[in-house]
Amino acid sequence: MKPADKDSAQQPATRLSISIVIPARNEEGGLAVLLPKLSAMVPNAEIIVVNDASTDGTLALCKTHGVTIVTHPYNMGNGAAIKSGARAAHGDILVFMDADGQHQPDDIPRLLAKLGEGYDMAVGARTSGSQAGSHRAVANKFYNHLASWMTEQKIEDLTSGFRAVSAHKFRKFLYLLPNGFSYPTTITMSFFRAGFAVAYIPIHAPKRIGKSHIRLVRDGFRFLLIIFKIGTLYSPLKLFLPISLSFFTCGLGYYIYTFLTIHRFTNMSALLFITSVLIFLIGLVSEQITALNFKDSE
Repeated sequence: MKPADKDSAQQPATRLSISIVIPARNEEGGLAVLLPKLSAMVPNAEIIVVNDASTDGTLALCKTHGVTIVTHPYNMGNGAAIKSGARAAHGDILVFMDADGQHQPDDIPRLLAKLGEGYDMAVGARTSGSQAGSHRAVANKFYNHLASWMTEQKIEDLTSGFRAVSAHKFRKFLYLLPNGFSYPTTITMSFFRAGFAVAYIPIHAPKRIGKSHIRLVRDGFRFLLIIFKIGTLYSPLKLFLPISLSFFTCGLGYYIYTFLTIHRFTNMSALLFITSVLIFLIGLVSEQITALNFKDSE
């Protein structure tokens, strides 16, 4: 998406204060590698590690590196950690990245450069050579295509957690963000819905350090719900209308079949027509609710 015209000149991102927010739950190994690199790459940045009730040495390690620590009393989730970090940050620009070593500090200047061009958010899009399970790669590709269709903008990585964003614009949507892993989907669709400019830069994500917190069976249904969240966040009617038309087409086809064969209008045809109308009305109401949500964000 191209950046919108600005009434005043953009202040270079490198001259703005930067806060780096890192959600962490039992990421001692990854942080031991990441934090020294961050201090060297972005020495003036505020580094905030949100300790999401870790049971390993994450907290002790952070104290030795002198970073700002926000600690949750119990495991509240990745999205909740992002929100806690955003509230605690003082920078004009927020940089979000994972603690597992998949996001490289060397890519931060590239993200900041995009903000300097006038974009409101810059996202690191994982390339095909990045280290991720095949099932996750297929799912991410499907989400990207679906979201691109919904927004009519090319979305290269809907679920990437590595991004730089204007702090005050990000905070407009804090109340919409979930406490789980799908915060990148929510904030991306929220920015597109609000008309903010989003850019993507290609990044390589190496194999993570430590054990992943995502489980295929446990999180499979949750990822399926992301599909519906994409639609309901951006334009519910664009998702519900094709479903409604599908039921209407089935009802019409079945009615024509029964009329030609037994010369009757059956209960099944009526049920399909009624279902079609109900789905359309649900989409219409959802569209109005979504509009009110984004009105409140301003």
